[in-house]
Amino acid sequence: MTGNEINLEQMLARREVRAREQQIFLAKYNSPLISFSMNIPGPIKTNELIRRAFDIGEILLLDSLAKIHAEILDFRETHEDTGDELLLAVKSTPETLKDIAVNIEETSPIGRVFDIDVIDQQGNKLSRGTFRKCLICGKQAQECARSRNHSVQEMQQAIEELLS
Repeated sequence: MTGNEINLEQMLARREVRAREQQIFLAKYNSPLISFSMNIPGPIKTNELIRRAFDIGEILLLDSLAKIHAEILDFRETHEDTGDELLLAVKSTPETLKDIAVNIEETSPIGRVFDIDVIDQQGNKLSRGTFRKCLICGKQAQECARSRNHSVQEMQQAIEELLS
């Protein structure tokens, strides 16, 4: 996979910024948040192919919100070497937003690489009702990640094939 490599410190710094942005949105709007990014293993978090997939995910998300007439109170979109991200403050129930997120992740042909989190007004991340499947073997993704069943190179290759 080609692109600019980032290190752990850069990822951790971006995670802190994202958490602060979420806290600011929660305090300002007192509404649920959607935090959308891409689930990309390894040191390369974005490139042209990943960005196109992100754009597709963003369109799917915004279209789904429009269908239920959910009001977007504010948004912040960033595109950095640490990855592509979208943060939305949405006037809706967290449960409705989580249903939308899971539906997109599970029904889109590239939904497996979407990471759509829903955060309620108290700052709690809602859990999905089902486990995500591994891109390579179809087993529970968390189990494969924990036991390192597949190399980063294998995962990147599977993602490139999926996105191509």
